[in-house]
Amino acid sequence: MAQNNSNSNSSNQLLVPGASQAIDQMKYEIASEFGVNLGGETTSRANGSVGGEITKRLVSMAQQSMGGFTQQ
Repeated sequence: MAQNNSNSNSSNQLLVPGASQAIDQMKYEIASEFGVNLGGETTSRANGSVGGEITKRLVSMAQQSMGGFTQQ
C-alpha cells in the first residue's frame, strides 16, 4: 500500500519559523527563471532541476554565512 506523503505526515521538520514560505518563494522564482511550470503535468526531470537548484543555492548561502568555508 502506498504511503501518503502530504506535508502533515512529513518527517521533515523546519527548524526556522517562516522557512517554508521562503523556500516556496525560492522554488517559484527558480521555476520562473528556468521556464518550468511546476506540477504534475511537468516532467520529473524539469521539476527535479528546480529542486536541485534550490539545494545548490541553499548550500551556497550556508557557505557564505560560514565565511566562505568550502569542503574539499
